Amino acid sequence: MYRVGDYVYFENSSSNPYLIRRIEELNKTANGNVEAKVVCLFRRRDISGNLNTLADSNARDFEEESKQPTVSEQQKHQLKHRELFLSRQFESLPATHIRGKCNVTLLNETDVLAGYLEKEECFFYSLVFDPVQKTLLADQGEIRVGSKYQAEIPDKLAEGEEDTRIQEKLEVKVWHPDNQLKDPQIDQFLVVARAVGTFARALDCSSSIRQPSLHMSAAAASRDITLFHAMDTLQKNDYDLAKAMSTLVPQGGPVLCRDEMEEWSASEAMLFEEALEKYGKDFNDIRQDFLPWKSLASVVQFYYMWKTTDRYIQQKRLKAAEADSKLKQVYIPTYTKPNPNQIMAPGNKPGMNGAAGFQKGLSCESCPAQSAQWYAWGPPNMQCRLCASCWIYWKKYGGLKTPTQLEGAARSGSESTPRGHMTRQEVQGLSPFTTSGGRAKLLAKNRQTFILQTTKLTRIARRVCTDILQPRSAARRPYASINANAVKAECEYMDTHEHTHTLYIYIYIHTHFLKAPSHHLLHASRTDFYRSNVHCSCFLAQASLFLLLVSFSSGFFAGI
Repeated sequence: MYRVGDYVYFENSSSNPYLIRRIEELNKTANGNVEAKVVCLFRRRDISGNLNTLADSNARDFEEESKQPTVSEQQKHQLKHRELFLSRQFESLPATHIRGKCNVTLLNETDVLAGYLEKEECFFYSLVFDPVQKTLLADQGEIRVGSKYQAEIPDKLAEGEEDTRIQEKLEVKVWHPDNQLKDPQIDQFLVVARAVGTFARALDCSSSIRQPSLHMSAAAASRDITLFHAMDTLQKNDYDLAKAMSTLVPQGGPVLCRDEMEEWSASEAMLFEEALEKYGKDFNDIRQDFLPWKSLASVVQFYYMWKTTDRYIQQKRLKAAEADSKLKQVYIPTYTKPNPNQIMAPGNKPGMNGAAGFQKGLSCESCPAQSAQWYAWGPPNMQCRLCASCWIYWKKYGGLKTPTQLEGAARSGSESTPRGHMTRQEVQGLSPFTTSGGRAKLLAKNRQTFILQTTKLTRIARRVCTDILQPRSAARRPYASINANAVKAECEYMDTHEHTHTLYIYIYIHTHFLKAPSHHLLHASRTDFYRSNVHCSCFLAQASLFLLLVSFSSGFFAGI
């Protein structure tokens, strides 16, 4: 049986760990299914590496302040699996995906961290994660001590010592109980003040529109704002009723006192109710997003006056009726279907992730124990597996019992390490990890043999564009990219300026006749060689003469 407020496991994938959520509401859909509105809690594997570093720093500070006992490295590793991060994010999930209950508590200064390892399915949290802003903030208050937060208490005056402070600057007297007026006289004056307030509202045009009836005007004149004004008038006139009466009704007309309930318009009140429904009693957000022209004091004062109205009573009754109609609890039977990652025994139907291709004799990735039941874990090509006990630990706590480098490879979609930081073994298809079973050979990725054969023009470009390619520098930087556009532009330039035939003749002659490496003859920069008319003319003359001699010799010997 699952109730509102329970922390539960949700399964969204057969291979990933459970999601940990807190049930806020249980709603029945139109088709009869039950959906749970839940608060999201995140594990360390769900946040980035920078935030993990921040969480580690917070954990070290907590250990130093609370003087935690020393724990082993394996216990520290397992404690990270027990730490969660609360969030303000809500989501709706099918109730049929619930896989059990767990216990989540706010970390207290008196708690012993090692005690969480002794309890099954027990987690803690101390930081709040914002999935939108990607931030971590503390979720517990702090004791604020000092003059910045508390009043400074002066020293007690000795007997007979005079108080040198100016009393008028410290406080203002608003009422003196030992006055010459009797209680019936004060009550009569307050009745007169209410009557003056009702008359003032009858004279005011805006008030007559808002409160068209005499009954509503009299009710508005009986609010506390009118009574406070009357008592303040008595104090200022030294409790002289005649002077106080003349102050209530000066020559310009009766004094009209209004509170926030009268000052606000109907549209502003509707905006306030809408904001209160969305943000609750977060008055800063209400003022910022809905009523920026109102002061914070005005918003707070209106809220407490609004709670005395019929509108508040009606909404309270509607919410109570809505809460009664909602589900308080739901029964979800125990999930007994086999996991697709389960490695079946020989002769049975295999599971997913290539479970049928697992080799015999391989041990668990997390412990050296043997098990009658195994589960495929991690990428299929790595052929890793977990025993039944470690599989349950993986699903509930989101990690392995012992630290291993393979744990990061099993994450799907929550990697904190950028893919730009891959090692050379990963680029080549080999995993740098070694497991407890010594399975380095099984971790190699199957690769197909291929040959890269370049064209003659590409090989010529290597020889010609040496100052662009810089082969000696490129050999020291194998991962640096080559500017192929610059090489192509240079070749097009040579073709445009009729240097292509010169280039082919040059390489052909010195490769096939003189047996000299072409790069020795092209050692000079192309700027000095191709753009010098003198060198080009000399070279063309020599090449033409050589070809003429070759042609003449061929014809001469053919005639013979």
